[in-house]
Amino acid sequence: MKLDTPIKSWLLAGFLALFISACATTQEEVMQDGPPVDDQTQMDTGVIQDDDTGADATGLEGSGDSGATAIADDGPMNAVEMLEQTEGALANRIIYFEFDSAKLTSESIEILETHGNFIAGNGEVTVRLEGHADERGSREYNIALGDRRAQSVRRVLLFQGASTDQVETVSYGEEQPAVSGHDEEAWARNRRVELIYTVN
Repeated sequence: MKLDTPIKSWLLAGFLALFISACATTQEEVMQDGPPVDDQTQMDTGVIQDDDTGADATGLEGSGDSGATAIADDGPMNAVEMLEQTEGALANRIIYFEFDSAKLTSESIEILETHGNFIAGNGEVTVRLEGHADERGSREYNIALGDRRAQSVRRVLLFQGASTDQVETVSYGEEQPAVSGHDEEAWARNRRVELIYTVN
C-alpha cells in the first residue's frame, strides 16, 4: 500500500512532535531532581542520604556540629615561639671550631644561614655572638681568637640579610669555659661561638 505525500508529512510531523515531547519531559525531570549524584560526590560533600528516614548526615555516628573536629590554624609562629623550638637549625646555637682556628665548617655555615635568614626576617630580634677559646695560649691571644671566631659567624649572618644593628660580638677568650677539664674533649667543647638571642 502506497501512502500519498500529505499523509507521509502528517505522520512524520506526528512522530517528530512525540519525540520532542518525550525529550522535554526527561529534561524537566532531571532539572527537578537535580543532577545525578554518584557515591563519590556524596562522599566528597560529606552529605549522606539515609534511604529509610530521608535525613541528611554530615559525618559518622552521632554526627552534628558537636561531633565535628575543627583543626585550629594558629598561623605562623612569632620569633619567640620559633626560638623556643627544641629541634631544628635554630635550636643549635653553638658553633664549634678547630684548634687555633676561626674557620667555619660547611655544616656550621648551613646552620648560620638559617639563623641569618631568621634574623633578617624578624626586625625585633638581636643576637650577641660570644666568642670563646680553650685554655691553651695566653689570655690576650685567646681574647683575639675568640673575637676572630665571633667575626666569622657575624659575616655569615650579615651576608644572609641580618642588619648590623641586630648583631653584636664579644670575646671572652678562655675566661668562660663550657666544660672544665684539661684534655682534648674539654678543649673541643670550649672552642666555640654562642648565639645569645634577645627579642625586643
